[in-house]
Amino acid sequence: MKIEKINTLGQLKKSKYISKSIKDEVRDNLINSIQNKENAFTGIMGYEDTVIPDTERAILSRHNILFLGLRGQAKTRMARQMVDLLDEYIPIVAGSEVNDDPLKPLSKFALDLIAEHGDDTPIKWLHRSERYGEKLATPDVSVADLIGDIDPIKAANLKLSFSDEKVIHYGIIPRSNRGIFVINELPDLQARIQVSLFNILQEGDIQIRGFKLRMPLDILFVFTANPEDYTNRGSIVTPLKDRIQSQILTHYPKSLETALLITEQEAHISDVQKERVAVSDLVKRLVEQVSFEARNNEYVDKKSGVSARLTIAAYENAVSSAERRAIMHNEKKTHVWISDLSGIIPSITGKIELVYEGEQEGPYEVALNLLNKSIRTQFIQYFPNPELAKTKRNTGKKSADQKAPENPYKAITAWFDGGNHLDLFLDMKDADKIANLYKVDGLYGIVKKHFPQANEMEAALLMEFVLHGLSSYSLISKKMIDGKIEFKDLMGSIMNMGSMGFEDDDFNESDYQ
Repeated sequence: MKIEKINTLGQLKKSKYISKSIKDEVRDNLINSIQNKENAFTGIMGYEDTVIPDTERAILSRHNILFLGLRGQAKTRMARQMVDLLDEYIPIVAGSEVNDDPLKPLSKFALDLIAEHGDDTPIKWLHRSERYGEKLATPDVSVADLIGDIDPIKAANLKLSFSDEKVIHYGIIPRSNRGIFVINELPDLQARIQVSLFNILQEGDIQIRGFKLRMPLDILFVFTANPEDYTNRGSIVTPLKDRIQSQILTHYPKSLETALLITEQEAHISDVQKERVAVSDLVKRLVEQVSFEARNNEYVDKKSGVSARLTIAAYENAVSSAERRAIMHNEKKTHVWISDLSGIIPSITGKIELVYEGEQEGPYEVALNLLNKSIRTQFIQYFPNPELAKTKRNTGKKSADQKAPENPYKAITAWFDGGNHLDLFLDMKDADKIANLYKVDGLYGIVKKHFPQANEMEAALLMEFVLHGLSSYSLISKKMIDGKIEFKDLMGSIMNMGSMGFEDDDFNESDYQ
């Protein structure tokens, strides 16, 4: 019988509908999903061999779950994906605030209604999207918010005493009965509020204002917590932690390839932007590398973590930087240049927590440092390692048992050593930028040698990349001033610093890396 035709308790009984607990329901649907080789957690990448198997084992064990991990590790998304493991519809007693099962009613409202109407008791069908509850734990959350309280207005309107169960106003947890309920950032919940969850997790019942009330709630609980919060800002009280059967550790993407897929999926790039702005694989990797550099940087607080939202926002800003430039010059097509990545600095500074030394450096300088390190790391994936050329250039010596390799950047550095400099304005037209890049001796040659199939725009991007790469390895100087990036010879820049009154100790090679 179709659910549209089942509107009363009697019809439900005739349909031979079988009630299941929420945990059995999710378990059975997961089993079907596994048997059919379906992915129950679509859109979540990098967890295929770690978090997802752990979560599936917890569900099969009918466990409540705690996802423990740093920010931006898809903890809440994992919880929300579990909704897909619920049955599409379940029957409830019509009008019930706690989603009473018509075959196993638990509230006084449902019991009285069934006692009065019997098989004619009206029922309604609840979609799985309505069976998910979520609460962000904050210090001001009260027991009344979560569990419930006596409603004096309801008592007055119904002319009932406070001892009558009908005057109870149920909190969000009872209203999530027969569904999934998530508490985010559990350690931020005050200890006395955490204590109120003991009975619900262990015995499945609730107590409200001294009522002798036993309501065996049927809920799958999912909690999320940040280890930093857990050890510093707050804590999960031990008895509560003991009642959460499975604790699952989340993590950041372990490979750049996985991170690229996540950013590609999550970044909000409109069709208009996609039509106007091309983004090369090189630029995507540079943006993604920033997060990997930040997670290992001495200035960034590792306990706080570096969210995947950093690279998502940075990628969006990179595209917008190129789009803004194209709009200014009325260009129908453009691509993201390396210089456009200066536009991602605001996305970095707002999403990293710095240690004391990082605060001394300043968020802007740390962000620039991370971007330069990203360029430095990725550069050797495309071109010869400048360290070898740098060593030969500085010492002029060859190994006793090995001939030193030819310096592939000799023509480029010689051009700058000859007193030449190159200014690339951030808002420069594409054609003007390309023309300027071709002024540098040897720049096109090295790109053509390693990427012979590159078209004009691709070659120009790689030429610009070479300049940024050489500056990150301190073969040439790079400064960002007044809306432009200035490339010069390194030694000339050092001497200019001295002539401006800087002492030798003021120069730090890392400033150019």
